[in-house]
Amino acid sequence: MPTVPPAETAADAVDVTALLERGRTLSTPVLKAAVDRLAPPMDTVAAYHFGWIDAQGNPADGDGGKAVRPALAVLSAQAAGAEPEVGVPGAVAVELVHNFSLLHDDLMDGDEQRRHRDTVWKVHGPAQAILVGDALFALAGEVLLELGSVEAGRAARRLTTATRALIDGQAQDISYEHRDRVSVEECLEMEGNKTGALLACACSIGAVLGGADDLTADTLERYGYHLGLAFQAVDDLLGIWGDPESTGKQTWSDLRQRKKSLPVVAALAAGGPASERLGKLLAEDAKASDFENFSEEEFAARAALIEEAGGRDWTAREARRQHAIAVEALDAVPMPDRVRAELVALADFVVVRKR
Repeated sequence: MPTVPPAETAADAVDVTALLERGRTLSTPVLKAAVDRLAPPMDTVAAYHFGWIDAQGNPADGDGGKAVRPALAVLSAQAAGAEPEVGVPGAVAVELVHNFSLLHDDLMDGDEQRRHRDTVWKVHGPAQAILVGDALFALAGEVLLELGSVEAGRAARRLTTATRALIDGQAQDISYEHRDRVSVEECLEMEGNKTGALLACACSIGAVLGGADDLTADTLERYGYHLGLAFQAVDDLLGIWGDPESTGKQTWSDLRQRKKSLPVVAALAAGGPASERLGKLLAEDAKASDFENFSEEEFAARAALIEEAGGRDWTAREARRQHAIAVEALDAVPMPDRVRAELVALADFVVVRKR
């Protein structure tokens, strides 16, 4: 279920699919070369995670994800007046960190499916998921620092800061699962760390490698941070009401994990009969010994209460609000009109996607 699209969409004039594919095409060879440095069996485990091979080691044309971050890193180089290729090491570094987090998150969350395939820990075991995630994080620093330039050092510092925030966000997310109540402000802070920080880095890292000053990079990060909050708000909607055929996850996946996502916390904060019934149900769920065996109807009932209390609509509005803040930030950065239109189109894509 996508959110309601903005009234005017730049995607009408820009081929977003081509933008995403360009980022993927430019970054994938460098990404594969980095993964090839890993010692066996980590190299093949990582290749499986990225969708390049199947569980038996045969070549595969798997779904490697949306590739939003590589597309943004390449575009940020152009926003600074550099060639798109200048942003490629940054695109690869960000993608390595992103996938490090996915490998560990899947294990911590107990997710058995990602991108319509069994997750790494399910196929290769928890130890390999941890080790390969650690290795991808180390590779991200290598890819940047081996450039040997002042700009590479600046880019590495931004990536390291973003990674620490990402880890903070994951720690907050896990801790919130064990609390009866989480405020909307706490949820937004967590999602800003977990999703916003790395997207913000993707939106500035190419510009930094292209020689942009800190003011320009910081402004592009503001665009990326609020884009990340919009992105996560849509993810939260899909985590409850998304079509499993599109998302590659179970029905009601976030409810099954007791996640305090934005629709849930907004519904609990709303007050009223539906909010109160939801609060009582979730409190009982936290103590239920048979929670994992709940039926589809029981999860559907909780989703219906979230919607009745207004959590679904509030989250859709918040996605649009964060999208507007992100797009407005671009006004402070001088850049070619075409690049601006492409950054706006990618922001539009984030809030209308279905997976």
